[in-house]
Amino acid sequence: MFPAELKIRNLSIRPATLLAPMAGVTDTIFRRVIRGLGGCGLIMTEFTSAEGVTRSAAKTLRYLYYDEDEHPIAAQLFGANPEVMATAAALVEDLGFDQVDINLGCPAKKVVKCGGSGLLKDLQQLGRIFDAVRAAVKIPLTIKMRSGWDEANIVAVEVARMAEQSGVEGIAVHPRTRMQGYSGQADWTVIARVKQAVKIPVIGNGDIRAPEDAERMLAETGCDAVMIGRTAATNPWIFRQMEQYFATGHYDQPSEADRYRLLSGYFRSLIAAELPDAIGKMKQFSCWFTHGVRNGGELRHEVHSARSPAEVLDRVDAFFAGAAEARGACGACTGPGLRSLYGLASLAKKRAEHFRG
Repeated sequence: MFPAELKIRNLSIRPATLLAPMAGVTDTIFRRVIRGLGGCGLIMTEFTSAEGVTRSAAKTLRYLYYDEDEHPIAAQLFGANPEVMATAAALVEDLGFDQVDINLGCPAKKVVKCGGSGLLKDLQQLGRIFDAVRAAVKIPLTIKMRSGWDEANIVAVEVARMAEQSGVEGIAVHPRTRMQGYSGQADWTVIARVKQAVKIPVIGNGDIRAPEDAERMLAETGCDAVMIGRTAATNPWIFRQMEQYFATGHYDQPSEADRYRLLSGYFRSLIAAELPDAIGKMKQFSCWFTHGVRNGGELRHEVHSARSPAEVLDRVDAFFAGAAEARGACGACTGPGLRSLYGLASLAKKRAEHFRG
């Protein structure tokens, strides 16, 4: 039985599912895609530099932009200076976030020098950060951590107990070491040991690729909720599928028309927002998302050779419209979604051919 709710003090998260913070992914546009598809209880910002926040750096503050319909939402901060982390957390609270989270999981070299999983090597400094941030904010405080720096230094249980004593109110555990990066398997037994060691909620993370994996994680670890990161970038429907699975025992797979509408809608939102890195995000997302699309390699090539956001969008329209046209020609285009794509074929192809010159 999947938990209907996760309570972090007075914050109600329904259902007990969380979108993990991901650099370059979980901006406001992607978060609203996840919200719109349903089934996700709490969304989180990209991890954000506390130093940048306290210096009011425009690029950093952009990571903390959100719309009101994104609640409940948590901001995740990284840093190694207790005073700076406390000041940044207080600003997060002032901005109206429902929760603040401390990043103890990022394995990137430039981050571990000033926080992230690098703090798992300095538990004294980590304790000072917990105390400083807890004293600075009234909203719920959580952490997201790895199991340790390497296999010889698994400190998840020790950090969890220390966090609980400092007033941290929830712990997400990604049970890989920093040295593993994203390789190998997540060791879910670490989540189970953390759950047994503390009384505050424990959120499991790592290697959930389908609803059945979430079910197995809950059964094997006893965790109170699950957090999903990279799978959500390749399958944004994962939260809705989990909701369906735990309610009915089965779940729907997105159709080709569903994939087109999501990809096109996401790209149009990026263009409308006039983000400076819009074309980079479009190419990144198309690489992840199109692995479930028939002839996705062709689409990835088309997107990556485009020279502007508008050209990317036209090539996406042309690809899906052409696929629908081909199905229509062989009598396979029977659904209303694909019939609408078939109607786009002529216009989309003409626009794409215009860009190819």
